[in-house]
Amino acid sequence: MAAKQKEKRFINKLRNKYRLVVMNDSTFEEVFTYRLSRLNVFTLASLITIILLALGILLIALTPLREFIPNYPDGTMRRNIQINALMIDSLEDELRIRDQYLNNLKNIISGRETEMHEPVIDTNIHFEEHIEGLTKDDSLFISQFEEDELYFYSSENIPNAKDIGRIYFFPPVEGIITNKFNAEEKHYGIDIVAAPDEAVLASLNGTVIMATWTLETGNIIQIQHENDLISVYKHNSMLLKSAGNLVKAGEPVAIIGNSGELSTGPHLHFELWHKGCPVDPEKYIKF
Repeated sequence: MAAKQKEKRFINKLRNKYRLVVMNDSTFEEVFTYRLSRLNVFTLASLITIILLALGILLIALTPLREFIPNYPDGTMRRNIQINALMIDSLEDELRIRDQYLNNLKNIISGRETEMHEPVIDTNIHFEEHIEGLTKDDSLFISQFEEDELYFYSSENIPNAKDIGRIYFFPPVEGIITNKFNAEEKHYGIDIVAAPDEAVLASLNGTVIMATWTLETGNIIQIQHENDLISVYKHNSMLLKSAGNLVKAGEPVAIIGNSGELSTGPHLHFELWHKGCPVDPEKYIKF
């Protein structure tokens, strides 16, 4: 009973009303009066404390003052963290490219079919990115293609289309086709005769997975693209790219030549492989 009475008296004290009066010291006139209880004062004080704490947290979180918190990373440390993350990501991509190249090289040496891998970068042709940083010669090259109606770009021709017939391929060189695709005779590409020292262009965005010299095909370069596509360029006089390099569609990758025992004159032997099978380039590229 005594405990209940004490509790009741305590609650009554909290609820007891008091009057706060502000008076003029000279005239004793009441300037301001306000009725309140201990409970009102406690509630008001708690609310003000919560507001001040919230403002303090926001001030620290949204201003440079947070850097004064012990062990909080400053601007330099955050920049270093971002740079290290980008470097690690780049190293992972480089290791993945090298692993793909070594696996494909082992398959070529052992006579097995080349494995297909997804490129580690976005190899879609973005026209706006392609225009940036063009030289005068590049601009003239594009203008010439537009005049000849050979250059066409639309959302239906981007390299991530499921049907490779809807992909726009850059012709590797402009010339005359002297030997067509014939799978029965194991001629898995086409032979194109072009002007001497003509630049050989990448047919699509991709990653160079092989750039080497062989006895039969001379200087050869192989590029891996999206959609399980691989393009092969043989008998070059010079290679402009190395294994692991990233190339853009229409970018020079080699110089046409007459290297290798199987070559009978200056030309480019061009192959296009889809899902491990050779396809006729003339069905997809306008030469």
